[in-house]
Amino acid sequence: MDERSNPIRRHGQYKHPAKKILFVVSNPAELKGFAVGFFAEELTRPFFDFIQAGYEVDVVSPKGGEVRFDGFSDPEDPSSAYPNDLITIGFRHHAVFGELMKDTKSIDEVDPSDYDAICVAGGGGPLITFKDDEKLHALVAAFYEQGRVVGLICHGTCLLLWTRLSNGQLLADGKTWTGYPDSEEQMMNAAAGIEINEYTIESEARKNPNTTFESAGPLEPFAIRDGRLITAQQQHSTYLLSQLVIEALSEAEAQA
Repeated sequence: MDERSNPIRRHGQYKHPAKKILFVVSNPAELKGFAVGFFAEELTRPFFDFIQAGYEVDVVSPKGGEVRFDGFSDPEDPSSAYPNDLITIGFRHHAVFGELMKDTKSIDEVDPSDYDAICVAGGGGPLITFKDDEKLHALVAAFYEQGRVVGLICHGTCLLLWTRLSNGQLLADGKTWTGYPDSEEQMMNAAAGIEINEYTIESEARKNPNTTFESAGPLEPFAIRDGRLITAQQQHSTYLLSQLVIEALSEAEAQA
């Protein structure tokens, strides 16, 4: 039998033109009696991908100060569902990166013109702390209106429910996007034995006739790029968001 080889060759780009990313994570909060923060991998995986691409990444929070991973997303927490998240473990124990969470700058200290993109992690904190944070809404709107890339992950996409542009229009209007869907909220509620969140991103998004919310099946990796707005369904989708952000920034570089 004549077996001929059929090699598969694949090339990738190691370094990209230098860019600077602002990464926003939520401040600590309490949800149904539990301490919550942000989902670990929703910061650490994109952070790793951006650093690998040669980008500079700053981590900030709305109020500044120390921030924390959600316990169930923290691979070194006994209750974690993700003990094999090696990127988060490496991030925490890195001599430089591990220090970033101990004293974040607040968004009051941020100038959008210093950055090429903004990314926002999800987790337990955002639905509680982002809803009435008009400064954060305004920051995201400023990034978008200044022609920069906006990337939102999981519950971080809740910002699209409230962020308005300078003309009063919701940033989400006319856009197709994704975020943590009701199917996954229901799975989380079943696992916890309680209704965890008082409202959901999908149910609120569907009240807006001017926007289109989409999702894949529960826990499936899924992300959408609509122009300079990039959204990811949940933590399994972070690498897709990273790819789309790098793609968008590379296109902008080529057009400059």
